[in-house]
Amino acid sequence: MSAPEKIAAESRTEFGKGAARRIRRANKIPAVIYGHGNEPVHLILPGHQTMMALKHGGANALLSLDVDGSEQLALTKDVQVDPIRRVIEHIDFVAVVRGEKVTVEVPIHVVGEAAADTLVVNENAVVSVEAEATHIPEFFEVSVEGAEVGTQVLAKDLALPSGTTLLADDELLIVNVTQQISAEALEAELESAEADAGIEHDAPASADAEADAEGTDSE
Repeated sequence: MSAPEKIAAESRTEFGKGAARRIRRANKIPAVIYGHGNEPVHLILPGHQTMMALKHGGANALLSLDVDGSEQLALTKDVQVDPIRRVIEHIDFVAVVRGEKVTVEVPIHVVGEAAADTLVVNENAVVSVEAEATHIPEFFEVSVEGAEVGTQVLAKDLALPSGTTLLADDELLIVNVTQQISAEALEAELESAEADAGIEHDAPASADAEADAEGTDSE
């Protein structure tokens, strides 16, 4: 992880939906810092700079917030995003100090092309680790280049940087390379599952018409 992005924060003194809307209209973001037994600290952050810092820092972005002239290291814990406009509405941080160990969920990035006719399944998109607050891995990379059917990557197989400890079970399945199923085999499996469940489909209209015609001819 690179050095934490430094951001000048304003103390937030107004609360409620109306105040939050005014903050967002000014292209700023309401935020709060929890942790270390202190009262929550409510802040206002510059919108564009904060958004870029979170994008660069990833899921566990660490920011250095200048709060009334004092530096506070803040680990991103929850980012609320408007589902329509895709803008950040609110951020929750946890206060940390340099050298402190924190528990985080680190994303898994799968790279490479597996062997032909295989299907690469990312069984777990994140893995739990303990790391120093200022040295949190942005992600763990798993290469499946040329991987054959039956290849499995477990949590214990991940390359952890110095100072990072795996908290997840060693045998946690991260990536599984299986046989790619054909469209015909998938259709057959679906039909078998429906038959086992007692699901019956109505005959196509053309088939019904043909059956009626055959019945008329026989009369």
